[in-house]
Amino acid sequence: MALADTFKRVGLMGGTFDPIHYGHLVTAEAARCEFNLDKVIFIPSGQPPHKKDYEVTSAEHRYRMTVLATASNPYFEVSRIEIDRPGLSYTVDTVSEYRRLWGPEPEIYFITGADAILEILHWKDVDILLTRCHFIAATRPGFPLARLEEVKPRLPQDAEQRIHLLEVPALAISSTDIRRRVREGKSIKYLLPEPVEEYIREQGLYRE
Repeated sequence: MALADTFKRVGLMGGTFDPIHYGHLVTAEAARCEFNLDKVIFIPSGQPPHKKDYEVTSAEHRYRMTVLATASNPYFEVSRIEIDRPGLSYTVDTVSEYRRLWGPEPEIYFITGADAILEILHWKDVDILLTRCHFIAATRPGFPLARLEEVKPRLPQDAEQRIHLLEVPALAISSTDIRRRVREGKSIKYLLPEPVEEYIREQGLYRE
């Protein structure tokens, strides 16, 4: 049975997830509800194209933490599509691969932060990407929407209609802060799901 026979709209949420936390989960659930998504697939990045200012944790650890974090939500699943693909992880390649696997349906909604949308003109093959999926740009209260308006006129024709804003609660949680807290021996309780917290402790992650 083709996926389109079961699902009409699927969300893709890519990220380093180093580690995944409640901010990611709240955003994914808000997108699912607001845009009537049948499923949200979390995609831990393999080799991110943009150099990080720290050494990214191994893909296997990040994949396992994402599985643990999403296990309680039947609408969430985790994909290895980027982890198992050699080379750099580009959004256009991932979306194109899913489109090839699924055919013209279901509709694909790529969930990302509004800050990322501001940089979308610099993404690989953005003109192709914007024909193959919609974008859900998650914003926090107080986000300067005027900055998005400045980008829209420079997008490919009709692309503006494929970018949708989603306001989510302002959760002051970041993976960077969680890594710092672990390194400094501080509590990370209530910042991420308990199974992920236990995994970080058992595996000795982020201590250095």
